[in-house]
Amino acid sequence: MELNAKLKRLGLAHAEGQHFWIELEREYRPGLSGLAGFGWVSVVWWASLARPWRAEMAVMDGPYKKGPERLGVFATRSPERPNPICVSPAALLGLDEAEGILELAWLDCADGTPVLDLKPYQPSADRVEEPGLPPWCESWPRSIEASADFDWSKVFAFDY
Repeated sequence: MELNAKLKRLGLAHAEGQHFWIELEREYRPGLSGLAGFGWVSVVWWASLARPWRAEMAVMDGPYKKGPERLGVFATRSPERPNPICVSPAALLGLDEAEGILELAWLDCADGTPVLDLKPYQPSADRVEEPGLPPWCESWPRSIEASADFDWSKVFAFDY
């Protein structure tokens, strides 16, 4: 079944050095009402720089030193997917509803990335206490906060 959905770009993600923010298009700014007070947002973004999908991309060389040699795309967080839609939690540092600006602590996408949606992070819906992990990644940090000080160069098989 083919979907006939039209995605709308709500705005753009920006990154300059260690400064990260999202700027929403004017028509979507009223949707920010009530977001103040949330500490985190889930940012849904389009991996616009990803290579076009090809069937042979479904299985790839494993990017992890201690992981399997080959992994299916759905066992990775690669932006190169059949639909290059990515979701990233981001700490919300500031919000200017009138200007449509969300100041973020960090966001793992390139400057100019299209933002498709924003959702408030709510632990009752978004946090899993015991997620279950394969042995090759059980030693990874259990939170974004702990990831900040983690040496990811020991995890990835490429230069991080």
